[in-house]
Amino acid sequence: MTQPAAVSVPPIADEPADPHLWLEDIHGSEALAWAAEQTARTESRYASGWRSELEQRLRGILDDPRRLVVPARRGDWMYNFWRDAEHPRGLWRRCPRDTMRAGAPEWQVLLDVDALGAAEGVEWSFAGTSHGPRGTGRVLVSLSPDGGDAHVIREFDLDAATFVTEAPFTLEVHKSHAAWVDRDTLLVATALEGGGTTDSGYPISARLWRRGTPLRDAPVVVAGKASDVGVFAGVDHTGGGATAVVEVAHDFFHFENHVWDARDPQAAPQLLDLPQDARTSVHGELVAVRTTTDSVVGGVEVSGGTLLVGTIADVHAGRPLTVVFAPTATRVLSTWTWTKNRLVLTVLDDVQSRLVAVDPADGWAATPLDLALPATDVYSVDVVTRDAEEDDELWVVARGFLTPPTLIVTDSVAPNAEVVASAPAVFDTTGLSAAQHWAVSADGTRVPYFEVGPRERDGRLPVLMSGYGGFEHSLTPEYPSIVGPAWLETGGVFVVANIRGGGEFGPAWHLAALRENRHRAYEDFVAVARDLVERGVSTPDRIGCHGRSNGGLLVGNMLTQYPDDFRAIVCGVPLLDMRRYARLSAGASWIAEYGDPDDPADWEFVQTFSPYHLIDPNAHYPASFIYAATSDDRVGPVQARKMAARLEAETDAEVHYLEPADGGHAGSIDNAATAALHATIHAFLRDTLRA
Repeated sequence: MTQPAAVSVPPIADEPADPHLWLEDIHGSEALAWAAEQTARTESRYASGWRSELEQRLRGILDDPRRLVVPARRGDWMYNFWRDAEHPRGLWRRCPRDTMRAGAPEWQVLLDVDALGAAEGVEWSFAGTSHGPRGTGRVLVSLSPDGGDAHVIREFDLDAATFVTEAPFTLEVHKSHAAWVDRDTLLVATALEGGGTTDSGYPISARLWRRGTPLRDAPVVVAGKASDVGVFAGVDHTGGGATAVVEVAHDFFHFENHVWDARDPQAAPQLLDLPQDARTSVHGELVAVRTTTDSVVGGVEVSGGTLLVGTIADVHAGRPLTVVFAPTATRVLSTWTWTKNRLVLTVLDDVQSRLVAVDPADGWAATPLDLALPATDVYSVDVVTRDAEEDDELWVVARGFLTPPTLIVTDSVAPNAEVVASAPAVFDTTGLSAAQHWAVSADGTRVPYFEVGPRERDGRLPVLMSGYGGFEHSLTPEYPSIVGPAWLETGGVFVVANIRGGGEFGPAWHLAALRENRHRAYEDFVAVARDLVERGVSTPDRIGCHGRSNGGLLVGNMLTQYPDDFRAIVCGVPLLDMRRYARLSAGASWIAEYGDPDDPADWEFVQTFSPYHLIDPNAHYPASFIYAATSDDRVGPVQARKMAARLEAETDAEVHYLEPADGGHAGSIDNAATAALHATIHAFLRDTLRA
């Protein structure tokens, strides 16, 4: 096969020639032919009867009509997006709230995405909604043509259950954001019609767009710079108001928030004078601020991970805000949300989540919300929806490693947990247990991990490890609806490692593995693998790992830096070429996480965790399964392609590559594709770790 020189991003000056640079031409015919050939080879290699049986079982689980419905509340209606065997691209639907609470939802289909795709000749993928203010009956519906982040936005009339045709709000395919000010006004951040993009590919400005006027004429209200990650728009309607919030993200962790009354034509955006590394949300007249580092807020010194609340006027005047949560060594804030009369916190305590209701009318007194979960598992709990305009009702999903997801309704003022529905069990848990253990990393830090598997161990159980370790993203207990039937039920052990770089112990846990300290995340992960060996669970030749995106970078470093500790690596939609990542897709937005490879000082440490550059032709590597999606417009498929090609060309490693066309950064676009992907992954793991 010829290797054309033309690529979408030029090579870096004074760098050694990269013979696989041609694979960066995402839609080039030669690169696509290479990806198709590799994909066909992988699919043929794992086209066994066991794999086909597993695919059918997983498809049945994903399409099961009994699986849990996770709703989104809007007044007296509960909304839901639903996929099944008859509707692979899905139905957007709603039911009266009282029918869902009674356990017998009466669904009204609003949009059949499969039918829309057939009518328009585009295989649309549903990408979310944004409801208009109360009483407008309008919704913005987002649809992706290929499962990527870029999407169209169309205005939908709820009463007529159809798209608006008279002077509608519509945006063509891009990574746009839009929020309602009122029925006839949107706050829009988009690159379309002259809006422009940042170096990361996100909108560089926000505009107020009036119905019936050209988008190009919409006045810019806030603008960023090309070096910013992007500009993002939202509107808070608490109390019937319309407080516009435009966030200018300078990098992934530093923001400036501009707020104003969007209904007042004389009002201008005002900057909230808060630490740029703080996370901020607006609720009516109130602002909630969670610090990331030790900071001064309103003249008061607070530690990183503290949540403070005050009014917008307090912030503008520089007055002190009220501390409503202060972290401890083990207890940190994960998320927060408002009901009509309470602020509800999701708190992680040694990586297990709890809900706490805080009462602003009682000096911000905190009350734990008891969900009456049995003490037979480890759980995560998430507030999935509420309507802060209506009442204090909370809809919560609780899930454990051995406990199927359960939908619970409670009240943040008068807690009374009521189970609405539970998903069916999808795998046999007989003889299995779930527990938390701790490993010791290279620098002496204790690192927790969850282990799920047989109670009886023989010292050589096959192990599948999972990890992430980046962007302050926490891995909490999840019901393994795919790993359970594919791995646990057949005697395997599943491990979730809570390594540094994540948020399991607050922002400090994340900051500990940032940039030049990235190696700590990788040392933590391999410490868990070695702890499994020391505890008599397994041996290195029976341990594999699976990571996606930043987790793909993690397992890529396990492959190249710790090849003797693993037998199998599954690397999904990954970053791997850290010399060029900032020039590819949305890579420039992650420079604050990893460092800038174009800065010689940063490249000194970035190159130490760039798997593509750490490949040693003389090393013996574990077997690897690398997958991506052609339509991934966040990380892109090119780093995965190049890694597989270089491993195959320069080493004796066993390498398998898979690249479907659609699916975006998720890697698969519907239940059938998800089942097929994971069946192939587990066929690889079965062959490699159970032989």
